[in-house]
Amino acid sequence: MTACAIEPPSTEGADGVPGAGCVITADGAYAARLARDGDSWFPERWTLDGPEPYAVPLPGNQPEEPGTEVQPMGDGRVLIHRLVAGRHAFALLYPTGPGTGELPLGAVECPEPGTRLFLLPPAPGGVRAYALAVGPRSSVVWLVAGGAFGPERLAEVPGRCSGGVWLDRAGRMLALDRELGGRTKTVVVDLERAEVSPLLQIADGSDDRLLLADPDSGLLLISSDAPCPGQERLGWGVLGSTLPVRFPECLRVRECAVTPFAIQPGQALMPENCAVGLRIDGTFGTWVGTWRPAERRVRHLPAPEGWLAGAGVWTRDGVLRLPYATETTPCGVSDLTAPEGPARDGGSERASEAGRPAAEAGPPVPEARPSVPEAGASVPEPGARGPESRGPGAEAGAPTRAEPGPPVRAEPGPPVRVVTRPVPLQQAPLGRLVTN
Repeated sequence: MTACAIEPPSTEGADGVPGAGCVITADGAYAARLARDGDSWFPERWTLDGPEPYAVPLPGNQPEEPGTEVQPMGDGRVLIHRLVAGRHAFALLYPTGPGTGELPLGAVECPEPGTRLFLLPPAPGGVRAYALAVGPRSSVVWLVAGGAFGPERLAEVPGRCSGGVWLDRAGRMLALDRELGGRTKTVVVDLERAEVSPLLQIADGSDDRLLLADPDSGLLLISSDAPCPGQERLGWGVLGSTLPVRFPECLRVRECAVTPFAIQPGQALMPENCAVGLRIDGTFGTWVGTWRPAERRVRHLPAPEGWLAGAGVWTRDGVLRLPYATETTPCGVSDLTAPEGPARDGGSERASEAGRPAAEAGPPVPEARPSVPEAGASVPEPGARGPESRGPGAEAGAPTRAEPGPPVRAEPGPPVRVVTRPVPLQQAPLGRLVTN
C-alpha cells in the first residue's frame, strides 16, 4: 500500500514531505500523474500490471491547472480533483477511442476561510476514494468516489490533520496525523463508525507521525522527535507488538532527507523481513535506499534516469518497481531486487558525508552503534475513550495484549517492561489495534 510522489507539479506537501504528483493504486496495477506537453498539463494513466507498462493520455477540453490532483482507481479510471469557482469538483476520466470520457461526481464546498482539501492516498480495493478537508479548527474526511449520491461527509476530527495511512485491507481504518494543542499525534478514524481514537503517542511533548503501514506484517514507519527534541527521527514499530519503537542510526543519513515511500507486502508475522523503499535527497541529487529492520543497514542504489522521485511499489517477492519517464522512454518501470541476508561484518552502508550515495561494491563501512530502544508508542483499540495525552491502559486494570506469532529478532537493548499505565519514554510498548 503506497502513496507516491514526483516533483512536478507539486514538490512539497505537509510537514515538508515531498508532495504527491504521481500516485499508484494499492495493488500496484495502475498509476496516474499530470504529464506536461509544452506549457500544458494533462492527466495520464499508466498500466503497470501487464507484460510492458504503457501510458494512456486523458486530456480534457482544456489544459489542467498545475495543482490539479489525479488518482487511479482499481478499474483503470482516473479520479480528478479540480478547484472550480471556489468549489472542489471531482470527476472520473476514462479513454473513449480518440477522446476522453468524463463522469462528474459532484463538488465539495469549503466555506470556512483557510480550509484546504486534498485527496488521501488510494484506498485498498480501488473502489472508493477519499479526501480530507483541513480547516482552522477541525478536519473532515469525505468520500468523493464510490458512493451512491456523490461526495459524502464521513467523519470530523478535531484539530488540523495531515498524512493519511490505511491500516487494514478493508479500507475502514484510516490513520491521520493530527495537530492539536501545539503537538502532532497520530489518531485512527473508523470510517464505518465515524469514531476517532488515539493511535500513536510516544511522549506527551513529542510530535509523532505515522508515515507508512503494512497491514500484512503490521510494520509501521514512524517519524518522531521524541529521541531528539526538535529533530525528527525515523523509527519503526510493529502494530500489536510489546516491543518499543526503534530509531536505528542507519536511517540517519548526514545532510540528507530520508523519506520512506513503500513497504513490501505479504510478509505476515515477519515485519523485520519487510523491505522498505526510501527516497534519499542530498547535495548531489536524489537516489534510492532499501532497508530491512532485521539488517539494520541501508543499501544505497542509484535511481533510474527519469525516476518519478518517490514513486514506487514493492511486489510480494521483494522487487521494487520504480516508474520513470525520459524522452526516449516516456513510460517505463525499473525493477530493483532488494538483497537479502545478514549485514556484511555487521556493517552499515551509508551515504558519504557530502551526501553522495555510497557505491554498493565499495568496502564495508563499520556499523554505527545500534541505537538503544529510545521510544515507544501506544496503540489503543479503535473507539477507546480517554484523555488525548494518555496512552491505552491509563485506567487501572486495563490489559496489554500482544500479537500472537513466533518471536521476532529485535535490536540490542534493555528488556521492555510491559505496564498498564503511561510509562517513561524508553518503556512504552505498542498496544494492539483491532480492526474487526
